Amino acid sequence: MLLDFTSALYLGMRHGSRSLEPWGRLTAGKPAALSEPRVAGHLARALAALQGCERATLAPSTLHLFWDLFGVLSDGPLAIYMDSGTYPIARWGIERAAARGVPVRGFRHHDPEDLHRLLRQGGARRGRPVVVTDGFCPACGRGAPLADYLRPVRERDGHLVIDDTQAAGIFGQSPGADAPYGRGGGGMLRWHNLKDSHALVVTSLAKGFGVPVAALAGAGRLVDFYEERSQTRVHCSPPSNATLHALKHALKLNGERGDALRLRLARTVRHFRRRLAEVGLAAEGNLFPVQTLAAPAGLDAVSVHERLQELGTQTVLHRPRAGQEPRLSFIITAAHTPADIDAAVGALASLTRAAAKTPEASYGLRI
Repeated sequence: MLLDFTSALYLGMRHGSRSLEPWGRLTAGKPAALSEPRVAGHLARALAALQGCERATLAPSTLHLFWDLFGVLSDGPLAIYMDSGTYPIARWGIERAAARGVPVRGFRHHDPEDLHRLLRQGGARRGRPVVVTDGFCPACGRGAPLADYLRPVRERDGHLVIDDTQAAGIFGQSPGADAPYGRGGGGMLRWHNLKDSHALVVTSLAKGFGVPVAALAGAGRLVDFYEERSQTRVHCSPPSNATLHALKHALKLNGERGDALRLRLARTVRHFRRRLAEVGLAAEGNLFPVQTLAAPAGLDAVSVHERLQELGTQTVLHRPRAGQEPRLSFIITAAHTPADIDAAVGALASLTRAAAKTPEASYGLRI
């Protein structure tokens, strides 16, 4: 049996065709700027309410949204301040603004003081500040300090743009012992109990909710401003009716048993971390579903990844950045069972034990 620890369908939502309402046609052949299915408006309102925002609009992907959003915002004087941990797709949108002459400055990951320093240096001459960050960082297993980012943005009448893709469907409001991720799955604004008209949230629903569609949510005036000037809403197809029906199904499942799925996911992640500890290993990521091995000295992630693949366990091998070693991650979902976790950790432990006994063999330890 193949054990798959590479899927980011965190809650295990699949949306098979038989589980969806039927649709008369896949697409109307019209851009969103001309007309949208009525269900798109209903779903956008539901997402806005879930995230604690005034209004939302849908798009085929976060690439569409970020490309458009930074083009729209750069029509006026602004300066972009980017958290160094920001995901590449948001960066691609920022590159568009930079190509149009918008100044872009990076600040240290999750470091509000470094952001404040740059804002003080920039002053008003750089234009309205737009701060960009991921809501949650899987690499370090921590949420961004959104309240600390919002404070100087609000003072300067700027915008905080949040990529909330990783958090959507997972984190929510009122975390507690029986809801370690919080309730509802509305993302990091809900987790921090924040509601601010200066925040714009860009979210892909392809991970937590399992639907390849994206949303921009925020104050009504900002979303209206975006829709009025959006180019992708004029020149690209909107989400298909099949995708919209899958999103409707995802939101229904989230309302009916989303909190139960999140609790099951948290218990499974904890089981994985306990089993690792029992065999002398550990992972980074805290309670987030992406668990990256904290390798013992000399452990070769590439070799371990290949050997696990041969043993029927798929893992994620991260490409190394400059000066860094490759890393190995297990992505845990609510669909994984305790037996799946035990089998995967057992295979990993057998490789490390074999390498320790026969260091001349290639079992994943450098020699």
